[in-house]
Amino acid sequence: MNKKIKKLNKKEKDFSAKIYKILSQEPSKSFNYKQIAAILEVNDTQSRNEIIKELKYLASKEKIEEIDRGKYRVISGSDYYEGFIDMTSRKTGYFVCDELEKDVLIPFANLNHALDGDKVKCYIYNKRASRRPEAEVVEILQRAKNEFVGVIDIQKNFAFVTTANAKMYTDIFIPKNDIGEAQHGEVVLVRMTDWPKKADSPFGKVVKVLGKPGEHNTEIHAILAEYGLPYDFPIEVEAFANKIDTSITVEEIAKRRDMRNVLTFTIDPKDAKDFDDALSFQVLENGNYEIGVHIADVSHYVKEGTILDDEAYHRATSVYLVDRVVPMLPEVLSNFACSLRPHEEKYTFSAVFQLNEKAEVIDSWFGRTVIYSDQRFAYEEAQEIIETKSDIIPAHISLTGEQYHAPKPIVEATLKLDELAKKLRSKRMAAGAISFDKVEVKFNLNENAEPVGVFFKQSKDANHLIEEFMLLANRKVAEFIGKQKKTFVYRIHDEPNEDKLMSLQSVISKFGYSINFKSKATISSSLNTLLEDVQGKKEQNMVDTLAIRCMSKAAYSTQNIGHYGLAFDYYSHFTSPIRRYPDVMAHRLLQYYLDGGKSVNEEDYEEKCKHSSEMESLAANAERDSVKYMQVKYMQDHKDQEFLGVVSGVTEWGVYVEIVENKCEGMCRIREIKDDYYVFDEKQYALVGEMTKSLIQLGDEVYVKVKNADLVKKQLDFWYIRKNE
Repeated sequence: MNKKIKKLNKKEKDFSAKIYKILSQEPSKSFNYKQIAAILEVNDTQSRNEIIKELKYLASKEKIEEIDRGKYRVISGSDYYEGFIDMTSRKTGYFVCDELEKDVLIPFANLNHALDGDKVKCYIYNKRASRRPEAEVVEILQRAKNEFVGVIDIQKNFAFVTTANAKMYTDIFIPKNDIGEAQHGEVVLVRMTDWPKKADSPFGKVVKVLGKPGEHNTEIHAILAEYGLPYDFPIEVEAFANKIDTSITVEEIAKRRDMRNVLTFTIDPKDAKDFDDALSFQVLENGNYEIGVHIADVSHYVKEGTILDDEAYHRATSVYLVDRVVPMLPEVLSNFACSLRPHEEKYTFSAVFQLNEKAEVIDSWFGRTVIYSDQRFAYEEAQEIIETKSDIIPAHISLTGEQYHAPKPIVEATLKLDELAKKLRSKRMAAGAISFDKVEVKFNLNENAEPVGVFFKQSKDANHLIEEFMLLANRKVAEFIGKQKKTFVYRIHDEPNEDKLMSLQSVISKFGYSINFKSKATISSSLNTLLEDVQGKKEQNMVDTLAIRCMSKAAYSTQNIGHYGLAFDYYSHFTSPIRRYPDVMAHRLLQYYLDGGKSVNEEDYEEKCKHSSEMESLAANAERDSVKYMQVKYMQDHKDQEFLGVVSGVTEWGVYVEIVENKCEGMCRIREIKDDYYVFDEKQYALVGEMTKSLIQLGDEVYVKVKNADLVKKQLDFWYIRKNE
């Protein structure tokens, strides 16, 4: 009996969703039970009765209406939502929609050809039983992407392309005529051309052959292609950029504030080529300090409506992969004309501040300038001055490889700027800013771009010095326009998600840390305390990562809600226009408003902000993938070595372990841990041994060896050896 009821319920559920889907796809049309039965291709009496019953039930729930005897039409808007698909790696998806409190499960059978990230219309059903609601895709409104990277498997008269993306649940069928030049086993970029209703796989066409799997250039180009990012400029864009007049003219200087005689210098990474910011420093007669934050005047060269501007907008950001930069602007601009190179006159857009001894801003000025950079420092050189208070730059730190004496005025300026930056920083922290100094993994590469070593980059005083003055310029520009209530491009950051903070709390409590949830201020200060306390500890990287995941994502918007992480009411991006398009927009708007312009159209700029945020996210994913790729490549050469790692994740299928000395993360499968039979205990985030009751839990130190390093999937598998007791 029970079995029969269960079976019937399943059928009911299917019919309900399917009937609703048929009606909602043609909301203006009415259907009777015979038409629906024909569409569903059922003709037995039981199914027809079921359809009649479901129609009445849906009408009683006011999902559909009976507009004529036995004829039904959907009531528009009921249980009908638009949102996005978030696929899991297990062939089920979730429907993500702002109007719904929780994400709704979409079983595989209900995806109806929707893929990860697609914008869809869904019908949400929650049958009479008190089960969790589920969703069915009734319409795909917009594909997130129609180009995919994968390996081609060529058969006699057709081919299949399989992607390495775990969220892509289908391969792509390639008809014989669309294989092009591709050879069996190569990595290709394919475009999805069609997905017939009854076909299991979409149809596609090979657009580009990227090369053999595992080869360095193939994999780097595959990462870019996977996210739809370009790796070269169209010829016409390069030609346009090369024709731009980049000379410094007397006529143009006359229109600007001339700051060429003020002491000015840049501090950047050793390997930087695009210097988009410089600082100038002078002591005023009243004893205050005039500090100029000078930013490359990209908008002077990149004019709206040109193909160069269109290309920069489309890219929206430079992409920093491990072994290369994919710039937003062609090299003639990014590395030469716009770059604030030493001993060259340059056009800049500047924010000039008067600060007193307490680092309070007494006065601000914004406008176009011309500067002359007296010196280029690497961060290490500036750090040496700050630490030793001396003008001697030793050979092993010097950019030239030889010891030299830094000019006295620059040494004094650096020390004073450092002092003021520390005061600005402590004010920011006191106001509730969060200090994320996450360790960055960097690689030493040989001439073939292969990783021969790993090192960690951490911010020191010289980095903080530049950071604080850039933050000051970004904040003050945003405040200047924000207070005039004019449309502007803000960098916004919402408050953290409390649920995520609670789960962070449950993890960190195992290590004796806690978050104080009493108020916004106590959450901020306890997060800062946590990030300080884990410095140098084995669990640092894991806690840093989890804490960052609790944070909302920063984004661009015309709607200013402030920046939680920095504790600023107004914040924008103004200081990196060579590598970020929003900064170019900020420059243009600032000049337009300085010239007395009226507030611009908000909707136009909101659209541009949205595009910039999306491109930033794609670039970040590509950058992350390139790091993972390099880590896997590095570990391939260390297969016989035992490594000490920290358990960074625990799941029912195994534990993730992050190696202490190089931050590479891999998986130890539960069935391959041989010293006991382990089961997953969700409450403790741990694996528990059946016999010994020993635990493997988050933060434990364990020894592992590389079992498998898959360059294509960018995945590491480890053998579990033993716990570090």
